[in-house]
Amino acid sequence: MALVSGIDVIQECSSRGLVAGAFNTTNLETTLGILDAVDKVGVPTFIQVAPTNVSLSGYEYIYDMVARRLESSKVPVALHLDHGKSLSAVHAALMARFTSIMIDDSEASFEDNVKTSSIAREMTPRNLALEAELGSIGGKEDDVAPEFAAHTDPVQAKEFVEAVGCDMLAVSVGNQHGFVPNAKIDFELLGQVRDASPVPLVIHGGSGLPDEQLARLHEFNVVKVNVASDLRNAMIRSFGEAYAANPREASLIRVSKDAVAAISDVVEGRIRTFNPAVN
Repeated sequence: MALVSGIDVIQECSSRGLVAGAFNTTNLETTLGILDAVDKVGVPTFIQVAPTNVSLSGYEYIYDMVARRLESSKVPVALHLDHGKSLSAVHAALMARFTSIMIDDSEASFEDNVKTSSIAREMTPRNLALEAELGSIGGKEDDVAPEFAAHTDPVQAKEFVEAVGCDMLAVSVGNQHGFVPNAKIDFELLGQVRDASPVPLVIHGGSGLPDEQLARLHEFNVVKVNVASDLRNAMIRSFGEAYAANPREASLIRVSKDAVAAISDVVEGRIRTFNPAVN
């Protein structure tokens, strides 16, 4: 199956009461691990990359890896720009044929966030999905932390979505990027944002949240949950364990295949956690 628009993933998940995982990739092993799990479980999915990670490969290589692997898949998958902090990143991802875009100007004032996000909407064709963020999410992603964290204001959510025309709204409701032991969703606030927002919601920081909280997100019109740190840790741990077992290990293919399997296990577990009704 060819890559689909993020709009298609949103619509199918919404109609089936599913939550799409959004899994960050940076290389071939991670890509293969993610999509092996997606094929096994069959839930529509976002695979994504942030601008902080394209310095290794470039957007075009990410597109090529994902699109080629999907030729043998039957599950709808969209290729998403994660945390596009600039309009130039949005442009680069669109030129590389990404099918879903995030603009993140959440640390700016409400007015400036609306302005930048609206320009990103103008740049992004209406048949492709646009995610915008209201409220700055704390924690670190790729060792980059926001200057401040601020919860999403439910009163502003409707105005923001209608002004921007985004298809998904990323929210800050206690979730934090990376591994944060004390991260905890404020479900009362999340419910208020759900009731105010005209579009489905996105939760970032899925690696650091307890399973029992992740399993409830489908009740709150959450359509997408981001997972990155879990996958990177699985790959690094897999290579580290191989080296610890044999410092003279030279079979890169064997170790890489073990890493693919480790990543696939994490992704499958997360998809099933987000979707308790999926067998």
